[in-house]
Amino acid sequence: MTVDVVLPCLDEAEALPWVLARIPSGWRPIVVDNGSTDDSAALAARLGATVVRESRRGFGAACHAGLLASDAEFVCFCDCDASLDPGLLPGLVAGVRDGSADLVLGRRRPAARGAWPAHARAGNAALSRLLRRRTGLRLRDLGPMRAARREALLGLGLSDRRSGYPLQMVVRASDAGWRVREVDVPYLPRAGRSKVTGTWKGTWQAVRDMRRVLDEPAMVGERA
Repeated sequence: MTVDVVLPCLDEAEALPWVLARIPSGWRPIVVDNGSTDDSAALAARLGATVVRESRRGFGAACHAGLLASDAEFVCFCDCDASLDPGLLPGLVAGVRDGSADLVLGRRRPAARGAWPAHARAGNAALSRLLRRRTGLRLRDLGPMRAARREALLGLGLSDRRSGYPLQMVVRASDAGWRVREVDVPYLPRAGRSKVTGTWKGTWQAVRDMRRVLDEPAMVGERA
């Protein structure tokens, strides 16, 4: 079994040592630098990660660049801000490997006060309800920690390059008849300031990006 862990990164030098130290032994971390102004890319390389540079700004752009750079059987995604523990990823991959699911998502459960701001939780809950109407999936979170087979992910033809990327993955997986499952994971206070959900404005932009995804017609895209 080969596994790559895609870590979208924008100015995460503070969190990188902890995150990379938690990558399971034998798995390859792919840090996708999305225009950092600190030394995130150089630090990640020194710590042994494969570094991919994606000049087009956007969470989806960074995630997809990492997916395209992967050559493993399984691909995981995880935030690079120390809010999620990559050491828990084997539990997600196990569900895909044993055939009980095609896409496994980490359902974030706040482990400390302030880990998940109220406005971010509210936006996530609203999107979960809209997703249920669109797909029938009863998911309680659309978090960034997830695992699937690389070839299958490429077959979804993911096209969003902004904050809608994680939701588009779930929507297109559902349209393709995938079995999507959640497992609980602790959600920790992130290192540094959030670039997206740390503010109402950032949360609103993410929700707007995701609403556009929900308005797309049902389809299964071409292979990327």
